[in-house]
Amino acid sequence: MALPEVVSREDWLTARTRLLDEEKAHTRARDALNSERRRLPMVKITKDYQFEGPDGPVSLAGLFDADPGKGSLQLIIQHVMFGPDWEAPCPSCSADLSAITSELRAHLLKRDTNFVLVSHAPYPKIAKAHAERGFPFPWYSAFGSDFNFDFGVSFDPEIAPPTYNYRPQPDADLSDEGPGFSCFLRDGDDVFHTYSTFARGTEYTGNAFTMLDMTALGRQEEWEEPKGRAIKARAADPSFAE
Repeated sequence: MALPEVVSREDWLTARTRLLDEEKAHTRARDALNSERRRLPMVKITKDYQFEGPDGPVSLAGLFDADPGKGSLQLIIQHVMFGPDWEAPCPSCSADLSAITSELRAHLLKRDTNFVLVSHAPYPKIAKAHAERGFPFPWYSAFGSDFNFDFGVSFDPEIAPPTYNYRPQPDADLSDEGPGFSCFLRDGDDVFHTYSTFARGTEYTGNAFTMLDMTALGRQEEWEEPKGRAIKARAADPSFAE
C-alpha cells in the first residue's frame, strides 16, 4: 500500500497552507459556479405528469406539497434507479439514501424546498422496498408516465431518443436506468424545470446546502448572487433555525 510521504511538522504545515490556498480558490470558484447555475433559464412544464404514491395518484405540482395544502416553492427530485422489471432498487442509490437522515428534508423545507424520490418501478414494488429500507423521504412511482424518459433517466427509443447526462446513448437498453437529481420551481399554478444533474454530478448532494445549491433560489442567503431571488434573504445560518 502506497502511503503519504513522512515529513517534519514544519514541512507538513508548509504543504498544508499551500493546499489551503488552493482550497479557498476552489470554494470561491464553486460559489461563482453556483451563481451561474441560479442564472440558468427555466422551462415551463406543459405535460400533465402523474405519479403514484401512498395516497394514490399525484401530479408534479402535488409533489411540492410536504403536507396537503402546504406547498413549497421548490422541489428536488432524486431519480432513484429502480426499473419496472427490477426486484429491488439500485444498491448504490440505496447506500446513498441510507446515509441521509430525515433532518436533511426538514432543513430543505425551512428553505421552502421539498425533497422526494421518484423511480420508474410500479408503486407496489416501491412501497415494498420503502418499507424494507425505511428511507425517511416520500417515494413515488413514475410508471406509466413519460416523466423518466423526458428527464433522461429511463430509456425507450419509441418514446424519445435515449440520452443520459445530455449525451446520446444509442446502446441504452430498455432495462437501463440512470441516477440523477432534477429541480423545479413553482410560480402560482405553473411549474418550471430549472436544473438537472446526473452521473458524477450527484456525488456532492449529502447535505442541505449542497442540495439547495442546485436550485434556482439557492440557499436564500444575503451574500448570494443574483440578488432578489429569495422572498426573504437570510444571513448565513448553518443551524437552519429559520
